[in-house]
Amino acid sequence: MTKVLVLYYSSWGHIETMAKAVAEGAREVEGVEVTIKRVPELVPEEVAQKSGYKLDQDAPVANPQELADYDAILFGTPTRFGNMAAQMRNFLDQTGGLWVKGALIGKIGSVFTSTGTGGGNESTILTFWPTLAHQGMLIAGLPYSAPELADISEPKGGSPLGAGALAASDGSRPVSEKEKALARFQGRHVASLAKKLAG
Repeated sequence: MTKVLVLYYSSWGHIETMAKAVAEGAREVEGVEVTIKRVPELVPEEVAQKSGYKLDQDAPVANPQELADYDAILFGTPTRFGNMAAQMRNFLDQTGGLWVKGALIGKIGSVFTSTGTGGGNESTILTFWPTLAHQGMLIAGLPYSAPELADISEPKGGSPLGAGALAASDGSRPVSEKEKALARFQGRHVASLAKKLAG
């Protein structure tokens, strides 16, 4: 079986929703086993509660060393001033041992995101990619064969770099159906590539 990990960090639940859609798409590829995990929260629980963070997420917390067990990893992170969230950065900073061993070389890496107003939609993914490149991963984006990508009939996140969602600056906007469709497409795309490489 080709093994795919959807690894995410989510504050308000938008990235969690996207992660589930990414996993749905990946599971459509026969012969692929999909796991969803999240990175640990770093914000004190009292602060997270006051900020309206979604603390009842289903996915188990991942260990950095287990990344080597997968053929492809789709990373999901909200944007923080045009960059990945500190929780994801902290997790990735613990993968030095994997880098030393070359444990992620040749595996597929892909990124999806959520932004308040669209600012950081692409820069968050672009600034994530160097970490994947340093690990020797093969970077996969979101091709324009995804029909929703070119659809401008309504506001939405996403770009050729990866799926995205617009959350509104207060987190009040839910992930749209088109944004979920892009996430499913990205999951299916990456799982298909991983299966081909594994074969």
